Amino acid sequence: TEMMRALGYPRIISMENFHTPNFMLVSEVLLWLVKRYEPQSDIPGDVDTEQDRVFFIKAVAQFMATKAHIKLNTKRLYQADGYAVKELLKVTSVLYGAMNTQGGERAELPEEDSTKFKFDLGSKIADLKAARQLASEITSKGAVLYDLLGKEVELREARTESIARPLEINEAEKVMKIAISSVLEEVQKTKDMLNNVALDEASLEAKIEKRKLELERSQKRLQTLQSVRPAFMDEYEKIEKQLEKQYSTYLEKFRNLTFMEQLLDDQRRTEQEMFEEAANMLRLIQNRLKEEEQHLLKSGGNDDSDLEIQEDEGSDSEGDLQATRHRISTETLLQGRVGTRIVGSMQGGDMEEDGDSGDSEIDLDEDEEEEEEDLEDDSMEIAPGKSSLRARKPEPLEQSDNDF
Repeated sequence: TEMMRALGYPRIISMENFHTPNFMLVSEVLLWLVKRYEPQSDIPGDVDTEQDRVFFIKAVAQFMATKAHIKLNTKRLYQADGYAVKELLKVTSVLYGAMNTQGGERAELPEEDSTKFKFDLGSKIADLKAARQLASEITSKGAVLYDLLGKEVELREARTESIARPLEINEAEKVMKIAISSVLEEVQKTKDMLNNVALDEASLEAKIEKRKLELERSQKRLQTLQSVRPAFMDEYEKIEKQLEKQYSTYLEKFRNLTFMEQLLDDQRRTEQEMFEEAANMLRLIQNRLKEEEQHLLKSGGNDDSDLEIQEDEGSDSEGDLQATRHRISTETLLQGRVGTRIVGSMQGGDMEEDGDSGDSEIDLDEDEEEEEEDLEDDSMEIAPGKSSLRARKPEPLEQSDNDF
């Protein structure tokens, strides 16, 4: 915070700004530091999208590595939290130290001097490797020199003794002959190596020529193979076209099958719903028939009393026969028409007109005879009384078309 204030950053910065990731502030500070280090730098300041942010961080890190030789951790910069402050401090401390050494005045170099130091890092990789190798050699040579300087006290006495001793010509001549012979041996070895190099070069050239010939033959053979059409290629293309047709047919059938399965499922679902609805309606009808049957069974006592009154009004012999037939027909009709509702009164009272009663008795006799014939054909046994009426189950409504 103090360094940025001393460098002249227009905004006040505190550590509270970096408790949570604040990439906008980090990008603004980085761009300001780059411009402060080199005003002619052209680094895009777009940080709207994720790709733009990554490109911005990489551009700033590459600029600082090439221009200021400052290595920045791009991952921490992208986090834009407290760890990013440590990376920003590397650049800020360099600028702050330069300002202190120069008395707070920025050294404004001419445009030619500023462009003089621009170089491409990719073209200097070989020089960088050579510099590293020389640095390692300097270190090793320095260590050897340090060890030799430690032995200087002992070597100094031996050197002074050798210098003070008088030189003998015979020994010197002997040493010189030995040195000359060793040098001649080295020269001979070098000549032999040169001759071997020439032979090796000739053998390598022969191998190269041989490889070139093999390469040319292989290329010619490849061209001939590429120009020749395989025997099975026509059949392959024909089968490929048939396969495309079969695949299109398969797709069409698969779609139709899927559509038909869907229609079948819809039809089954509709039938199931209709079946459930019919079952519910049948259950309601059965309950209603049971209620009406119970209602008719309760009103059966009153009907028997009415029939007895009608039997007393007729003749003695014919009245008994008609009463029996009337009872049988009434019970049969009641059993067949359980679900029908009878409108009217069956109570016997005073007859106002004898003609009307005669006609009704004739119609009743005809209906009773027809009902007896139907009963004989169906071989049904009907017991007189109220117990037989209650014991029998109601017949369907289609059999009770005749009314009286």
